[in-house]
Amino acid sequence: MGFIIGTIATAITFAIVIYLLPQIDFGGDVVSLIILAVIAGLVNGLIKPVIKIFSFPLTMMTFGLFGLIINAALLLLIAVVADIAGIDFTVGGFPPDFGLPTIVAALIGGIAITIVGSIVNMVVHD
Repeated sequence: MGFIIGTIATAITFAIVIYLLPQIDFGGDVVSLIILAVIAGLVNGLIKPVIKIFSFPLTMMTFGLFGLIINAALLLLIAVVADIAGIDFTVGGFPPDFGLPTIVAALIGGIAITIVGSIVNMVVHD
């Protein structure tokens, strides 16, 4: 039951961030949004802990600011996996385009997802 509620909360978070940020594009329906939330849950559940462990010294040296880079990179990874799964989700035109606008969009998107996700998780309890 917790997985379903968490997936719905993540889908709501992505829907709000997609609505608020013009750099993050999504061209799908509710089912695609839920699949995107499942992809995000898998990336955050399987890959993020490993990356956080290996980047812990760098995160400590930057007083936690490197965590923003990690979130941005994981958002780009979610975009790549969504593209492979056939979901129309881009961050700053990535995929296929990659450049400075993509990096800025990923940083802003990562921050927005963190803030909106915290608010949604306060409202939607497990």
